Amino acid sequence: MAEDAKNLPATAYCGLYCEDCCFGQGKIADLARDLRKELRAARFDKVAEVIPFMSSEDYASAYAAMGVLVKMRCKGCRGGSRSKMCKVAQCTIKKGYAGCWECAEFEECTKLEFLETLHGEAHKQNLRKIKRSGIDEWVASGPKWHAPPKKK
Repeated sequence: MAEDAKNLPATAYCGLYCEDCCFGQGKIADLARDLRKELRAARFDKVAEVIPFMSSEDYASAYAAMGVLVKMRCKGCRGGSRSKMCKVAQCTIKKGYAGCWECAEFEECTKLEFLETLHGEAHKQNLRKIKRSGIDEWVASGPKWHAPPKKK
């Protein structure tokens, strides 16, 4: 479907829509970066030394955790390095597919199971809709970020 090309870069191989993700949007990374900047300007490492309910170790740990969040900015599996770490992306690329929706086995694929903890059935519902209607219609209808798992 040629019309799908405009939304393909924001569509993950697994059927999630990158622009719906907090890491894809960069909001959390930006907030963590800005908070770290404010903490440095306020010399909060020194403040933490005199606050009775916070230790220097607590502050250092929290500051380090925010540093990890700064690095969590994601360009998506098509535009960044995520595809090198993701078994779903690696499989899809190896098969020459634009996404899992082109694979006849996605309904039973165990590589997609790790997504269920956060997304429930959303990724599979998305894959079904993309397969049926195409990416652009799926994006226009509002991709799912989470959907409760089916009752077995």
